[in-house]
Amino acid sequence: METEFADESLRRLESEPTFTGGFGPEIVKAFRKRMQMIRAARDERDFYAMKSLHFEKLKGDRQGQYSMRLNQQWRLILEFRKQGTSATVVIVSVVDYH
Repeated sequence: METEFADESLRRLESEPTFTGGFGPEIVKAFRKRMQMIRAARDERDFYAMKSLHFEKLKGDRQGQYSMRLNQQWRLILEFRKQGTSATVVIVSVVDYH
């Protein structure tokens, strides 16, 4: 899937080996692994099929967004932009759920 970043620091977190964005090495590694999974996916159904991601649609003030687990505490927040038959994943943020 095509990806975009809502924040420049998230793009740097994926592409710059020494940039941590203030996150620990475990979170940075998990983020980069999830980005590989997102780029390899055909569509969002692939995320639901991987139960370990705990991919879910969010409600309330995050309506229209989705979350994907990085570890027990941290989540990757995504949005989808549909363009005809294809979709672009927008990486919104990495948030602490606790």
